[in-house]
Amino acid sequence: MLQLTTVSLDDAQRLIRLGIAKAEEIGSPSNIAVVDAGGNLVAHVRMDGAQIGSIDHSINKAFTSVACQSSTQALGDDAQPGGQFYGIANSINGRAIIFAGGVPLYHGEHIVGGVGVSGGSGEQDQTVAEAAAAAL
Repeated sequence: MLQLTTVSLDDAQRLIRLGIAKAEEIGSPSNIAVVDAGGNLVAHVRMDGAQIGSIDHSINKAFTSVACQSSTQALGDDAQPGGQFYGIANSINGRAIIFAGGVPLYHGEHIVGGVGVSGGSGEQDQTVAEAAAAAL
């Protein structure tokens, strides 16, 4: 029998709290989103001062990390001209995001969700996403 494990609301809120702490530490007001194993939004927060335009980016980064089973940073590296995933940014009904800040969440070897961060530089978004993901 197949048994699916996914992040819970409690998990998502814990990840977001740690993401907020890291974003404050590095001075990067952020949007932080957590999705479940199916890429569906579980929780989202927009920190004071975070860009409104980054709301969708954070949600779609989390979604992309689950849908593509990869960090968005790694996916972006492979999506450059000549790369194995060149053109992927135009897929998944336009939801694919190919810049840093989205990471899949694992329980053992299985993806149970994803976290997406947007609002700072790529390096800042990735740092916050990795700090949040470490809470799982």
